[in-house]
Amino acid sequence: MTLSPDPSAIDEADGPVPTADGPVVMVDVYAPTMRLAEAFIAAGRPVVRVQSTPEVPPVYRASFRADIFLDNIVHEGDLKQTAKAVSAHAPTAVLTGGELGVELADQLSELLGLATNGTAHSAARRDKFQQMETVKRAGIPGSRQILAESAGQLADFHRELGGRVVVKPIRSAGNDGVHFCETPEDSAAAYRAIAQAVNIFSFRNEGVVAQEFLRGTEYVVNTVSCRGSHRATDVWEYTKISVNGVSNRISGALSVAPAEPARAALVAYAFDVLDALEVRHGPAHLEIMLTPDGPRLVEAGIRLCGADTAYYARLATGESQVERTVDAYLNPTEFLHRLRAPHRTTHHVAMAFLTSPVSGTLKSYPLLGLVEELESFHNAQTFVQPGERLPLTVDDTTEPMMIGLAHPDRSVLERDFATVCYLDGHGFYELEPAGAAS
Repeated sequence: MTLSPDPSAIDEADGPVPTADGPVVMVDVYAPTMRLAEAFIAAGRPVVRVQSTPEVPPVYRASFRADIFLDNIVHEGDLKQTAKAVSAHAPTAVLTGGELGVELADQLSELLGLATNGTAHSAARRDKFQQMETVKRAGIPGSRQILAESAGQLADFHRELGGRVVVKPIRSAGNDGVHFCETPEDSAAAYRAIAQAVNIFSFRNEGVVAQEFLRGTEYVVNTVSCRGSHRATDVWEYTKISVNGVSNRISGALSVAPAEPARAALVAYAFDVLDALEVRHGPAHLEIMLTPDGPRLVEAGIRLCGADTAYYARLATGESQVERTVDAYLNPTEFLHRLRAPHRTTHHVAMAFLTSPVSGTLKSYPLLGLVEELESFHNAQTFVQPGERLPLTVDDTTEPMMIGLAHPDRSVLERDFATVCYLDGHGFYELEPAGAAS
């Protein structure tokens, strides 16, 4: 769903002038970013929600809520009408609430003359092929890639490149549709699977991009920007496993302390990417591979990080994207004053994303008590409750549970994280007998 800006869509007669104490408008606020909306409300600003699609995507329907918002404006495709409805609230800011709303938020903020990242590079903030090409044109090292137009073309690219290839939709999120392909035939099959699929947001995939497989350790750098200046709020190291027919599934994320050697290079590279994409305002989530040749972009989402990461970032460092984003839009002078404040470590933190190797009706988690007894255990977020259908875990949307760990001693955290990974297997999930009522 590509949105084309229409500079004539609104003029001064279309609504009131934005006010300094007006509400905040967020496009596509769903469960993964509800904390940000709540933080704006706690800061004394009502939030107007804009829904970029007429229907709530099925992936969010079960958790969708609109009761906390001042208004809920549904974008029916007419940018001028949506801009008028937003302008009537005289908002202080317009920003995205998630991946799906990036482009519409860019358009509305630009049209209303508010703090904006603009529309010049808006498509590149979502289109993974354009994103990498934009980064490389800016002189930043990136991956070799192709925008595939056929399975045969993609297979030829794989043969020429050699090794492993990553094939994915040009627009999606949550590792949806990502394939790690060992052979040209695998890449051709991945192309056909992606080209015919509907993505996590219930849109048919618009295109397929293939990129060279980057070897190294993958990290996350989460940032907030204000007037073109950037702050890295939290950095995480991914752990990965190959299971259930999925290669390189992300099984966990461990916080990276400010003093760790890799952090400075990762953050500097992330800032260069943000500048290349002309990100001047708001949160961003960058996945970066630290290769033997240095950092290389995997992909960037110009929105808040999901998985409730902000909560765990605050636990680790005392700050997160949430409160920094609120400051960036409501108190930019204060944000910039504290831009270079020293980072600190409160706890070492890990998020363990559990991976069910079985499917069926869940009866219980018989080993959860052992996890809860670990010295660094902090909490458990359960996405599949006993009595509900337990899917085989193949991506972010099929995770049954997330375990949060936190401890002042890094060695204790690493020991307990390894223990969780050991326990998370067939014995962790008790299913109802076949044929039992579900």
